[in-house]
Amino acid sequence: MRVVSDVKEIESRRDVMLVRLDKSRILVVGCDASAAVGPKPVDVLRADAGTVGKFAARVALMEIIAVGAQPICLSVTLCVEPLPTGREIVEGIRSELKRSGLEDVSIVRSSEKNFSVRQTGVGVTVVGLTDDLKIGRCKRGDMVIALGHPCVGFEVLRGERAKSIADLADVNALLRLPFVHEIIPVGSKGILKEAKVIAADSELRFLPEEDVRFDMNKSAGPATVVLTAIPPSNWEELQEIIDKPLSPVGKLR
Repeated sequence: MRVVSDVKEIESRRDVMLVRLDKSRILVVGCDASAAVGPKPVDVLRADAGTVGKFAARVALMEIIAVGAQPICLSVTLCVEPLPTGREIVEGIRSELKRSGLEDVSIVRSSEKNFSVRQTGVGVTVVGLTDDLKIGRCKRGDMVIALGHPCVGFEVLRGERAKSIADLADVNALLRLPFVHEIIPVGSKGILKEAKVIAADSELRFLPEEDVRFDMNKSAGPATVVLTAIPPSNWEELQEIIDKPLSPVGKLR
């Protein structure tokens, strides 16, 4: 562990920072960035600013919630002017917080006030606390299930409309299930990489299925997939509870 002042940073393969504050509390920090997506003239993917804010916040919040932490504050770095784009991005973030029952999460922001901006950029950082870290809990023999389809670019917007991508409600639903051992969001590094992360955290190996129906290395964009590790005996029960696409992608050995 690396000592940071009077606290200790916990080593993690996940895309979060874990800092032990005392014997019981762990500070969890997650972040996400988005660029060239939005309403600006040279954005590569055209989308309204509220949608940009919603997905940027969703990714960082997923990372925090998936490890069992409660978000307490959110920082927004707006690489755009305050009005109207900055305000619309923040409105999208607030809508995602409200939809997830996190209206009380405090928001701090900063925006570009000196120069005219022709391309959208935003960064979101979320800080949470937990006394029950949900990492390293996978068991030998667990199935690894992908909830949602890997999507990037225009596919994300189509997937959201079709209800075929993961969201915060899905993460919360999985957390409530006693047989779910672990959850991890999948982003630009793909399903295979994140499956290996949760396996390694539990000192196990990930063995992929031979007939997975999608590319395990494809970017899942703004966490359009979450992986969960469960006992094989609970596979049918999971299918009855979750109304999004579910696909077995491998096992842990």
